Amino acid sequence: MKKILSTLMFFLTCSFTFAQSAAPMLLGKNHAMKRVAVTGRYLLLPVQEREDNATIRILADNQQVQKLNVRLAVDKVDYYVPLDVKRYGLDEVTLDITFHGDRRFTGAMKDFLCWREMKQSDSFDTRNCEKYRPQYHHTPLYGWMNDPNGMFYKDGVYHLYYQWNPYGSMWENMTWGHSTSRDLIHWEAQPTAIEPDALGDIFSGSCVVDKKNNRVVAFYTSAAERMQTQSMAVSEDNGQTFRKYSGNPVLWSTEEDFRDPKAFWNPEIQKWNLILAVGQHMNIYSSNNLKDWTYESSFGGAETDGPNGKETLGCHDGVWECPDLIKLQVRGTDRQKWLLICNINPGGPFGGSATQYFVGDFDGHKFTCEHKDTRWMDYGKDHYATVTFDNAPDGRHIALAWMSNWQYGNQVPTKQFRSANSVPRDLDLFEYDGQTYCGVTPSRELLALRGKEIKKVPQAGEIVVDVKGSLELTLSNTLGEQVVMAYDAARKTFSMDRTRSYASFSENFPCKTTAPVYGDIKQLRIFIDNSSIEVFDAEGRLSMTNLVFPQEPYSNLRIVGGKATMYSLKINE
Repeated sequence: MKKILSTLMFFLTCSFTFAQSAAPMLLGKNHAMKRVAVTGRYLLLPVQEREDNATIRILADNQQVQKLNVRLAVDKVDYYVPLDVKRYGLDEVTLDITFHGDRRFTGAMKDFLCWREMKQSDSFDTRNCEKYRPQYHHTPLYGWMNDPNGMFYKDGVYHLYYQWNPYGSMWENMTWGHSTSRDLIHWEAQPTAIEPDALGDIFSGSCVVDKKNNRVVAFYTSAAERMQTQSMAVSEDNGQTFRKYSGNPVLWSTEEDFRDPKAFWNPEIQKWNLILAVGQHMNIYSSNNLKDWTYESSFGGAETDGPNGKETLGCHDGVWECPDLIKLQVRGTDRQKWLLICNINPGGPFGGSATQYFVGDFDGHKFTCEHKDTRWMDYGKDHYATVTFDNAPDGRHIALAWMSNWQYGNQVPTKQFRSANSVPRDLDLFEYDGQTYCGVTPSRELLALRGKEIKKVPQAGEIVVDVKGSLELTLSNTLGEQVVMAYDAARKTFSMDRTRSYASFSENFPCKTTAPVYGDIKQLRIFIDNSSIEVFDAEGRLSMTNLVFPQEPYSNLRIVGGKATMYSLKINE
């Protein structure tokens, strides 16, 4: 499979050696140590996903230098993950390992396969050719990925950080991975940006371009076992490396869920604002120096200012997360309004996680919502943790979302990697029947990616559909798997039915998602990749994102009520 994501390209071009030591030191039924003579850059750890995590403390020169959780293989190896042992600068390290699985089911620790399968190599193969890896969506080289973090644009380069597990393809060991792009399509993997420390794992957050001081400042949640606090780090080299602030944390709370800071410069008050999620509401702060933050107000609780006075607004069926607060133009007018993005899990319209939003006014101190109905930015099941790039060019507000759902994100049928981000989308506001809604349009960079018109259904491509009244479009393959998309012009709804898509990995996966349509649809843009379908109204009034995992590519397109034009994509140019 051709891939768009450039790699650090650690190919296994040389032979590996097995980790050197006679046998592990068994210290109890769940505890062992293993000395490793460092002969290569990487110690390749064998992973078996069905097993429980083992906690590994890396000891070098009698000091703990790293701690991680890995599902070490007991009787089967699913894949390997690399641990950089050269970084410690010693000839030998010790792995202090505590297994958390039940020995009644996993057997004697001395017989675990991991002891025989640990290998060393000077390289790690990232040439992932799994059939479901997207061709033009951002993915990690390997390991688990969820929320996009810290996105900013500077000097012609888009920087994307993300929640990353370098030691397995399930959620764990939260770290900021890093990729860069000049066109929002072709991404180049960069070295790890921010790693866990004594304050905890590195959860979601944001970056701002501090133009006055020519630096980039990151804000993130330090997630310890019993607390979540907000920390900052500073980059003097355009986001390639960060120095953590010695005064961390900069914000703290007694609340259990206190996370995901999104900072931005507010020219209207000549200060920095920061919004973060606290349980089922958002806190808003201000600062002159990015270090000292003053609480301004909260939004989302029962005492929120809404169109009918004090009331509870939005969906509260789950925890609020990953906020954003941006000022947008209302199409066709000279007016601007504020959009507050609020991701929620669970509570989405079709189960699990989703992105809701609020339109209103923000004076630098308090956000006031102008509507009382709950509104969703995307009506698919696989669109979450939506945030925008700081300092985007031409005044644009470009968003990315995690393209999965917490109901089954850990179980989707991939191995070496899990999860992708959505195609980039530009946000604005539009009016319909006296109300203001969020507009979502595929970013213009996707037009530049469009290639030749083709006759065959693309595995990775775009389908443009000219709509004539109501519409039904079916993608199918020879195995009988299919996805049905339908536009009901009378009811003003659009739906996508993936109940006949491959779904044996999760009972929560089969679903039919349905969206309201604000006005008549004249044209649809459908982006297909190896494991996803994203549908947009060409006028930016509808967005629907769903994963699909066809066991063979869709080969047939049937359409009633419209004309479809299929395009290849210029992925490798």
